[in-house]
Amino acid sequence: MAERFGVNRHTVRHGIAALVEEGLIRTRRGSGAFVAATPTDYAIGKRVRFHENLIAAGRRPAKKVLQIDSRIATTGEAQALRIAQGAPVCAYHGLSLADGQPVAVVESVFPAEHLHGIDDALRLHTSITEALKTVGISDYTRASTRLTAVRASATQALHLHVAEGDPLLKSTSVNVDETGLPIEYGRTWFAGDRVTLTLET
Repeated sequence: MAERFGVNRHTVRHGIAALVEEGLIRTRRGSGAFVAATPTDYAIGKRVRFHENLIAAGRRPAKKVLQIDSRIATTGEAQALRIAQGAPVCAYHGLSLADGQPVAVVESVFPAEHLHGIDDALRLHTSITEALKTVGISDYTRASTRLTAVRASATQALHLHVAEGDPLLKSTSVNVDETGLPIEYGRTWFAGDRVTLTLET
């Protein structure tokens, strides 16, 4: 920057420091300086839909699948999904983006026996809503949401382009079908400075 604008490096450092102080730029050691984006409004209510939420906020939504695997439910997952301990589940791991910037790391767990073929549906569709339609779930609603402040792990920091230990907002939720049967147990880690969570009643 000093060479490009024909100024002293000390001047560039002072300029960046002033912009950081004003909240217009954020810096990360070893990575550089980044323009601070306006946080995305993200509504949490009876119907939480990632694509619809971001479009309503004027952002361009996108998802990246990190991993889809089949495994045995943990004790907590079995309780949340009301399935037997040791029952098979399909676990979806993804990265949610707004205007190309990562905003959240997602893990969604589905009861494999109740939602036969959900693993293939998730590989076919980037939208969880569309994947659920493929296996017979035409609509679903949020039964519960729990919000917690946590610190980014090394892996989460890598995906979200933040520093390890940076603050994240963790959402733990259960979605149910039209009969009230749990069909998704989700955990989402939002980059703390990139979203504003709005609770709808």
